[in-house]
Amino acid sequence: MRRALGTLRCRPALLLLLLLLLPPVLPLPAAGGSPHRLRRQPRPAGGLSGSRAADTACKNRPLDLVFIIDSSRSVRPEEFEKVKIFLSKMIDTLDVGERTTRVAVMNYASTVKVEFPLRTYFDKASMKEAVSHIGPLSTGTMTGLAIQTAMDEVFTEEMGTRPATFNIPKVVIVVTDGRPQDQVQDVAASARTAGIEIYAVGVDRADMQSLRIMASEPLDEHVFYVETYGVIEKLTAKFRETFCAANVCALGTHDCEQVCVSNGGSYLCDCHEGYTLNPDKRTCSAVDTCAPGRHECDQICVSNNGSYVCECYEGYTLNPDKKTCSVMDMCAPGRHDCAQVCLSNDGSYSCDCYEGYTLNPDKKTCSAVDMCAPVRHDCEQVCVRDDLFYTCDCYQGYTLNPDKKTCSRAITSSLVTTEESCKCEAIAALQDSVTSRLEALSTKLDEVSEKLQVYQGRQQVV
Repeated sequence: MRRALGTLRCRPALLLLLLLLLPPVLPLPAAGGSPHRLRRQPRPAGGLSGSRAADTACKNRPLDLVFIIDSSRSVRPEEFEKVKIFLSKMIDTLDVGERTTRVAVMNYASTVKVEFPLRTYFDKASMKEAVSHIGPLSTGTMTGLAIQTAMDEVFTEEMGTRPATFNIPKVVIVVTDGRPQDQVQDVAASARTAGIEIYAVGVDRADMQSLRIMASEPLDEHVFYVETYGVIEKLTAKFRETFCAANVCALGTHDCEQVCVSNGGSYLCDCHEGYTLNPDKRTCSAVDTCAPGRHECDQICVSNNGSYVCECYEGYTLNPDKKTCSVMDMCAPGRHDCAQVCLSNDGSYSCDCYEGYTLNPDKKTCSAVDMCAPVRHDCEQVCVRDDLFYTCDCYQGYTLNPDKKTCSRAITSSLVTTEESCKCEAIAALQDSVTSRLEALSTKLDEVSEKLQVYQGRQQVV
C-alpha cells in the first residue's frame, strides 16, 4: 500500500486523472435543463488553503445553524458514515463558539431525535465527538416532522437560539436521499415565514421537487444535489463560500424591504426607482410623483407605480406630447347624442332642433311643432296645418281677405235684370199650374178609391 502511494506521489498526472474520474458534484437541474449554479463570492487575494482557510473561515458570519440529517432505512450504514464525515468537515469550516456560530444536529426517519441543541457545544472537538456517536434510526422519511421539530424544540432561546434583537441568521441544512412521507410543503413555508433559511441537499434517489418545495429562494442558491454519499463532503467548500460571504445581501439574511447594498461586512438598504427610504432605513414608500413640481402634466397627474401619467378634465383631450390638453370638439361626429343640432359650449355641449321642431324633455331628441296650436299662428278664424307650415281659411259665409289671415262676411247682389225677372215669373206660374193639376188628380184618386171599397164590400155580402 505504501509503495502504491509512493508511486502515485511520483506520478502527479496519474493522480490528477484519478481525481477527474471521481463522480462530480452536480447542482440541481433547473427548469429547461440548464444547471443552477451557486453564487460564489470572490476569494480575497492571497487566500488561504487547507486547514488555515478552515480556521479563519466565517469569522464575520455568526449563525444559528441546524443540520437535519436523514437516516431512514434507504440510507445504508456506510452511507450514513459518509454523512457524519460531511458534518465534521462542515464544523471544521465554521467559526464555532458561543458568540459566533452555534451548531445543532437533528437525526430523523419516522421519528425525530435532537442529537444536540444549539446550547450544548461551543467548540469543534466536542461537536465532532458527538457527531461520531450518532446512529441511524432506519425507518421512514418524515421530513416535515423534522422541520416542525426544529421550529418547536431547537430554534428557541431555551435551547440556545439567540434573541431576534441579535439579528443572527437562523439556518437549516436538510440532507436526504428520498421522498418525504409527510406534508413538508406547508411546514417548510411556515419555517421560512418565521425567518428560517432552508438549504436542501439531495443525494442519489432524492426527490427533486421536494427539495425545491423545502428550500428558500432563490432555489439555485439553496438546492444542491450529489450523485452519491461518497462525494457529499465536496459540498463543504460550497457552503463555506456561502456562509463566509461578507456580502450579507447575497445570503438573504438582511431586513431590507426592496434593495440591499453590501457595505463591507455590513449592508445598507435602498429602494427601487420611484420609492424613497423611510426613516427606519429599512422600508420604502412610493414617491408622490404627482406632488407639485414633480410632474409636467397640464391638468391632471395620476400616480402609476412609482411613475405618473397625465390626463385631462372632461371636455379636453390629451395632446400627442402626453402632457398638455386641448379643448375637445364635443360636437364632432360620434361625440354627441343630439338628434338634430349640437351646440359646443366650452368643453361641453347642448342640443337644439331645426325650425319647426321642439326639444323633447330628454334634451336630446326633437318633435315636430304643431303650427296650428293656440298662440302659434295668426289666422283669424281657421288654421290649416301643412307639414311644418300653415295657411288660414274662413268659416262658411265668410271670405279670406287679401292679407291671407283675416275674414269678411260674404255680400249677395240685389240687382236683377228684366229678362231674369220674366223668367222667374214664368217659372212661378208653371209651378202654380202644375201644383193645381196635381191637387185635382189627387182628389179624383181619392173618389175612385172610395168607390172601389164600396164595390169590394158588396162582393163580400153576396
